[in-house]
Amino acid sequence: MNRKTIITIHMYLAAFFTPAVLLMAVSGGLYLIGIKGQVDEERIYSSQSSIDPTSKSLKTDVDKLLSDAGVSAFNYEYVKVSGNRLYTRPTSSNHYIIESGSDGMDVIYARPSLQKRMIELHKGHGPGYFKTFQQAFAVGLIFIMLSGLWLGVSNQRLRRSTLATAVSGAILFTLLLL
Repeated sequence: MNRKTIITIHMYLAAFFTPAVLLMAVSGGLYLIGIKGQVDEERIYSSQSSIDPTSKSLKTDVDKLLSDAGVSAFNYEYVKVSGNRLYTRPTSSNHYIIESGSDGMDVIYARPSLQKRMIELHKGHGPGYFKTFQQAFAVGLIFIMLSGLWLGVSNQRLRRSTLATAVSGAILFTLLLL
């Protein structure tokens, strides 16, 4: 592959993935300064029944409970078990939580805020097609970073400053890990 082709691929991938980079940077940055978003929860149904979270028929059991709660035509990909709660996934959009207690189970309708939705996508809790996109994004980002480094190092005018910057970044990263 010649230099011009690598520059073109680098540029198009960088432009294509800019929205994803911004989503990750904004959501992660806000999260790190304490703006994590919230989830509005509304209990919509209570049942005396229980669901075994280790059951092989967990999704079917959740479907039945949701149906009993009057929830129809709700699509979700799988159920995540966390403590005494079952979450219908993806949680990057409105979803249901089934909470077990000593007196049965409650069905909770959950509405995440925009920041919470972005965090859930950031964490990989989005729909399956978005997870596939994130995998392609990871490969693309690796190519963008390595090709940018290679382009800088292979250019005689930029070689010294590129290497100095890369080494400085590597040293700082290493020191911050310790």
